[in-house]
Amino acid sequence: MLDARARHLLKSLVERYIAEGEPVGSRALSRVSGLELSPATIRNVMADLEELGYIASPHTSAGRVPTPKGYRFFVDSLLVVQPLHEIEIHRLEGELTAERPTELVATAATLLSQLTRFAGVVAVPRRRDAAFRHLEFLRLSDHRVLLIIVTPEGEVQNRVLHTARPYTQAELVEATNLFNQQFAGLPLSEVRNRLAAELRKVREDVASLMSAAVEAGEGAIANAESVVVAGERNLFSGELVSSMDRLKRLFEVFEQKTSLMHLLDVSQQAQGVQIYIGGESGLVPLDEMSVVTAPYEVEGQVIGTVGVVGPTRMAYERVIPIVDVTAKLLSNALAHHRAG
Repeated sequence: MLDARARHLLKSLVERYIAEGEPVGSRALSRVSGLELSPATIRNVMADLEELGYIASPHTSAGRVPTPKGYRFFVDSLLVVQPLHEIEIHRLEGELTAERPTELVATAATLLSQLTRFAGVVAVPRRRDAAFRHLEFLRLSDHRVLLIIVTPEGEVQNRVLHTARPYTQAELVEATNLFNQQFAGLPLSEVRNRLAAELRKVREDVASLMSAAVEAGEGAIANAESVVVAGERNLFSGELVSSMDRLKRLFEVFEQKTSLMHLLDVSQQAQGVQIYIGGESGLVPLDEMSVVTAPYEVEGQVIGTVGVVGPTRMAYERVIPIVDVTAKLLSNALAHHRAG
């Protein structure tokens, strides 16, 4: 445990480093801390904090910077969160409007990025039982057919089917009409079950086309983008990419999205805002990266997560309420959309 003096100096050092981005020396800490302490006393306390692993000394400077452990103590015990101004909340409310849920999610990611100047991320609710409003077959060439699927939410997914034999556009129109008349609005898993009986009544070539449509449709809807990311470019010009190796690893986080999706899945199980500092996030690449997340819900059920990815040197007192409020407003917007 740190005594009151050490806690105060650690808080002052972290705040100064977040604001300035430069290692903090004992003289600067003496000025900003407001404590009547001699430089020798401050140096002694800093030495203790360094020995305990809360701060570290970069090779190029006599000053100190916070370690992930120091940031964790700061966030858990010393941070004073600043509530968002009413004008910022109203701006978020005003912009979180869209005709489709997927547009709301994309807007939320963009707003998080714009307000924090980091990367905004939103996990999209997983679709366990893909359904469709209607679909259409279009001829591309002799053995290629474009399958267009429209979901109940109005989203459009396209897949190219490679067929064993050529189809005329008239045959594709026939298959389109038959499929929509028989199955529109049903989950594709149910369509799959019904096909066995229904397809005995249609020609074999049309039957194979419809079976291929179900296969492709389930894959297209189930594998629709599960994480929306906005503003990742904000990170590619900052301190996170001081070397090519870091740049490569950071790029992989946003390109592959696997570790990001896993983290958002885990934080979806937690209550309220979660803060992952450095290696805690499981985002392998960088100890210098932090992630702040919060779950969003509809009708009392958590369905996804919003978050911000940025450097550990972020203004947590501002980022935390932005993430928290965005999650709550996204929940409200989705509930309103569902009710409408």
